[in-house]
Amino acid sequence: MVGRRSLGRRFGWLWAAYAVSAYGSGLGFGALPLIAVLVCRAGPAEVSALSAVGPAVGALIAVPLAPWVEFRRKRPVMIVTDLARFAVMATIPVAYAFGRLGFVQLLVVSALVAAAKIAFNAAGGAYLKALVRPDDLLVANARFESTNWSSIAVGPPLGGAAIGLFGPVTTVVADALSYLLSALGLAAIHDREEVPRSTGESPVRAGALLDGWRHIMGHPGLRALYLNNLLVAGLIMATEPLLAVLLLRHLGFPPWQYGLAFTAPCLGGLIGSRLARRVVARYGRPAVFRTVGTLRAIWLIGLAFVRPGVVGLVTVMTVELAIIINMSLYTPVLATYRLEHTPGHLVARTLTAWSIGQQVSIATLTALGGLLADVTSPRTALTVAGLLILATPLLLPRHERTPRHEPELPRSHHA
Repeated sequence: MVGRRSLGRRFGWLWAAYAVSAYGSGLGFGALPLIAVLVCRAGPAEVSALSAVGPAVGALIAVPLAPWVEFRRKRPVMIVTDLARFAVMATIPVAYAFGRLGFVQLLVVSALVAAAKIAFNAAGGAYLKALVRPDDLLVANARFESTNWSSIAVGPPLGGAAIGLFGPVTTVVADALSYLLSALGLAAIHDREEVPRSTGESPVRAGALLDGWRHIMGHPGLRALYLNNLLVAGLIMATEPLLAVLLLRHLGFPPWQYGLAFTAPCLGGLIGSRLARRVVARYGRPAVFRTVGTLRAIWLIGLAFVRPGVVGLVTVMTVELAIIINMSLYTPVLATYRLEHTPGHLVARTLTAWSIGQQVSIATLTALGGLLADVTSPRTALTVAGLLILATPLLLPRHERTPRHEPELPRSHHA
């Protein structure tokens, strides 16, 4: 079993820091749009801007951060970005307490947190590659994936209850404190991480900002997986607001059923992530990319056939469960392949480029889906998304790519 394999004390602290941050974010899931509506009296256009524009601006902010992250010790970068998110998020309850909380502040917080998250994940991927043995990368990524889905399953219902009992900024406080606890967990690792060796080029040159994309697009396997991921992630996420309008407004589902339809299937993430290592060992990674990559795309069209009542609720939960099981199996395999096929001196820039591309794709396709729904209907927009995603398996690589030989960065003294 994945859960019985020890990866060492330092990975244990890293995993614990990730878990507390993930569960804090799960509690605070959807908190900013809710605060915008309840406290700032924001309208639909402002709430949409908060959900799309904020993260998109954060992605732009993250572009110049990539070279800065690349050539510094990764654990201190992770601690700094955790502390930055704690400080930024903490401004919300402070402003609320003094009656000064406004929509612009929420937009700025959304952008800064998104940028810090991209920088944290880039540093975290590079740190993980140096921390665990290559044979353990899939196990480690599967554990992160399992934690992520369990936090989404548990966090939002508890967060909703906390907001009902203690007020609209309660979960923001919990989310902010989770970043502080994550930083403390990372500080407890106490290793001697070496400064990455320079490649002889200036890390602040203009070209360094694009090195991550150059690596992805120059590697046939990564290029295929990247383009596939942009469309799959964007189309799946674009259906969330469309489905919310369809279920809550057109079909009359009560809010608790709507919440159940999304949170309960997240437990499927525990199934897929725990199967990842076993499935790869039995069938091989190319088969996982082709088969599971296809299976995560074929279910979305089912959302276009949702009807009122129990049958409609079961339909949504079945579709979401099937998508999540396949995504949670596929994602750690993809994350491991990406690290294995990226030279040590390019990991942070490559992961940053990947995250930025995905964020921009989600924002763009979500906006286009909303426009299509306004012109036609949410069901029509769901149908179009479901049909388009059926073509995405054509982008998946047909066979395994031979890993490039790369100069590895020296491990820390305790590796």
